[in-house]
Amino acid sequence: MDQAVDIIVSGHLCIDLIPGMSHVTQAAMTTPGRLNETGPMVVSTGGAVSNTGLSLFRLGEKVGLMATVGDDPVGEMIAGHLRSFHPDLTRMLRVRQGQPSSYTIVLSPQNADRTFLHCPATNDTFGADDIDFAAVARARIFHLGYPALMARLRENGGAELVRIYRQAKAAGVVTSLDMALPDAAAPSGKVNWREVIERTLPFVDVFVPSIEEILFMLRRSDYEAWKGNILNCITRDYLRSLADELLDMGAVIAGFKLGHLGLYLRGNTAEAFGRLARLQLDARAWAGADVWQPAFQVEVAGTTGAGDSAYAGLLAALLKGFGPEATARWACALGACNVERPDSHSGIRRWEEIESRMAAGWAYRPETLP
Repeated sequence: MDQAVDIIVSGHLCIDLIPGMSHVTQAAMTTPGRLNETGPMVVSTGGAVSNTGLSLFRLGEKVGLMATVGDDPVGEMIAGHLRSFHPDLTRMLRVRQGQPSSYTIVLSPQNADRTFLHCPATNDTFGADDIDFAAVARARIFHLGYPALMARLRENGGAELVRIYRQAKAAGVVTSLDMALPDAAAPSGKVNWREVIERTLPFVDVFVPSIEEILFMLRRSDYEAWKGNILNCITRDYLRSLADELLDMGAVIAGFKLGHLGLYLRGNTAEAFGRLARLQLDARAWAGADVWQPAFQVEVAGTTGAGDSAYAGLLAALLKGFGPEATARWACALGACNVERPDSHSGIRRWEEIESRMAAGWAYRPETLP
């Protein structure tokens, strides 16, 4: 790997422990005293840095991973897993002496969405001092994921998150931000997320959270009224209105990951795209873009990291200067490849393989967006 990278992926990093649960029902998991026999454990790095970063690496992009780990066996597992792909993938990691590393136990019962048991560890103290802005300045895109799961980034109205993005924009790089769903009963659920987003988006160029995340943060009443049924309640007009709110806050490209409903993207004005000069996009094609892309048809083995892989597809397409329709299509393609495997990135193939699959007539799911 060349020392120069096109994309730096920063933020949350952990190890994922994923027991095989294809024959374990959700009801069985909640039965007190019951022993549920599982299959082999899949061990993989997780968090946005690993999920999005390794998806980009598997695609063939030049990516740098910028995060922190502790000096414990879990930290060694994280670094060793990343080094198994390429030694340079640990070049930007920082080891925190005397601190534990982050882990997540991912529970994916039969025919149900996944549940997480998560220890944040060094992710809670991650901040601007852990970012090499000289390296950021040499890249084309700076992406950070999961500030909702990182205490220092969500505290004080997101002051540290704003500091990071202000410095990144000052370095001239295109900036991108991804979220994670806060826990309503935990400190992340008590944050004034509207304030954090309003303060941060003037320095964020690309912002494509999941629909669940953004509803929790900006339209909590809808989130609570529709909980468990959000994808059956949203419409194209609703998404357009919500995306326009994000564009008014400062984003240049806004959108939402919609799970099995695919992806929605919206573009700001042509003038706003001047901020994305390093990507050489066609501002006329992107200006005012209003694109919904259906999901691809696949056999689902697991959903861990699907949104992160979709974001990797989006960023890779932007690096190639694609328009909004092709960018949305590539985001959905990587999300689909991801869910064909139980872990967060092993389903991702080289760019050329996925391109051939789409060219061969890869079918879309039948759902529509009203």
